[in-house]
Amino acid sequence: MNCILLPVENFSTSKAQINDVVQVDHVNNILGAKVGDTLKIGQLDGNLGTAVIEDIAADSIQLYDVQLGITPPAKLDLTVVLALPRPKVLRRLIMDMTALGVCDIVLVNSYRTQKSYWQSPLLERLDEFVLEGLQQGVDTIAPRITLQKRFKPFVEDTLTSLVSNQAIVAHPYAEQSFSEFRQLDTTLELPSLVCIGAEGGWIDYEIALLAAHGCTPVHIGPRILRTEAAVNVMLGQWLL
Repeated sequence: MNCILLPVENFSTSKAQINDVVQVDHVNNILGAKVGDTLKIGQLDGNLGTAVIEDIAADSIQLYDVQLGITPPAKLDLTVVLALPRPKVLRRLIMDMTALGVCDIVLVNSYRTQKSYWQSPLLERLDEFVLEGLQQGVDTIAPRITLQKRFKPFVEDTLTSLVSNQAIVAHPYAEQSFSEFRQLDTTLELPSLVCIGAEGGWIDYEIALLAAHGCTPVHIGPRILRTEAAVNVMLGQWLL
């Protein structure tokens, strides 16, 4: 947690209040902050800045001298289409993609997505995971997240409308690497859409359908990575 993000209703002129249990605990026990210390804060959907601790109670922290003059970092011009992963890795993936600045996230069904994943209570906690990612990446603007439970209709009816230039699909057995794909025309911007499978990747039918709708299959090397590793390796290219 590299900054404390607060909703607009927690602000009043030059003052603010922290009343989220996790945030209060972080300030008290992780940062060890005291009255008079300055915190890095931000307003959700607004600016970043600082505030000074005025008072610390058991369940809240009062702030004054709130200064919100820093514009949040620009979002990546990127949509990630991610096959819904196992619930245990969903939190980390949402946090990481949010911290990296992904603009849009589409969680889609795939052959290797078990039906039980769609009933996971973690899907009701996406806002919580996004907040963690924003506070990690020092950002205030949440990505847009949509759920698509039907793979084929999504690809055929919606996918192409999400692409502003190029699109790729991660596939460990693709003929060309992401690096080779980029070298084909170095004047082009990075792809605006990336499709990444769940554990086990996409099946051949899914790869073929994605390719038929404009997604070029690429690999990222000879090693087969876990989904969370693949996401971070690929998306890191947009930060370079």
